[in-house]
Amino acid sequence: MTQAFELTRPERRTTSVVFASPHSGRDYPKAFLERAELDARAIRSSEDAFVDLLFDCAPQHGAPFLRAQASRAFVDLNRAADELDPALIEGVRRPVHNPRVASGLGVIPRVVAGGRPIHRGRIALSEAQGRIDVYWRPYHDALQQLLAESHARFGEAILIDCHSMPHEAIEAVGGSGAGRPDVVLGDRFGAAASTAVVDRIEAAFTAAGLRVSRNMPFAGAYIVQHYGRPSRRQHAVQVEIDRSLYMDERLVEPLPDFEGFRRLVAGIVVELTDIGRPEGARVAAE
Repeated sequence: MTQAFELTRPERRTTSVVFASPHSGRDYPKAFLERAELDARAIRSSEDAFVDLLFDCAPQHGAPFLRAQASRAFVDLNRAADELDPALIEGVRRPVHNPRVASGLGVIPRVVAGGRPIHRGRIALSEAQGRIDVYWRPYHDALQQLLAESHARFGEAILIDCHSMPHEAIEAVGGSGAGRPDVVLGDRFGAAASTAVVDRIEAAFTAAGLRVSRNMPFAGAYIVQHYGRPSRRQHAVQVEIDRSLYMDERLVEPLPDFEGFRRLVAGIVVELTDIGRPEGARVAAE
């Protein structure tokens, strides 16, 4: 059976920062694919492919890294467990209007990118709840535990929620050409993280030569909304990276210079872990 997540811990925890990748899971149950309306490549169009590889150096710099194993098309860990879609799941009452659910992007997605339906027909409520119990709840239990550990050890927690975005999603942002962002930071317009923390995250990406915008077009979904509590010294920031920088989106394959971009991100990860490190402790961590 597919594991819900993979957690890599550092040999020694030296920072309050936690890295997590909820949408890069590549495990697709055989029965799910056999019943799907789409082929395997089309289903992967919603996946944050290879994001886990971009950030997997985090434990080398004192931070834990939590990555989903199940695919986003199977169960979406960046949705609330009760965001159930009555158009897909039998026996679900029609909820108060929820734009994500209405568009087919609930916790059990009805569609992938471009609004293409995943399933042939509807699925049973028991099947939906099974996915949530086996994959969603363990992932969030692990994430909550990591943040609690940060608080206990450092008096604060900083979650870097790692994602990627289709290039077409940012084509209308910032006009044409050089104005388009490479990275979008989502902090729910200040509700999920302090300005000081987001400023330092932005500075890390900018220093690496990447263009950064905030909250447009992605302000952050369930994870940063749920875990971001800056008044309690718990900050959560969604990081969206333009997929075209490192992968062929049509083929869902890394670009030839993927390793070069991976090294760029590795340098950024060093700066991000420093944000949650006690003053003067960087040398000791290296």
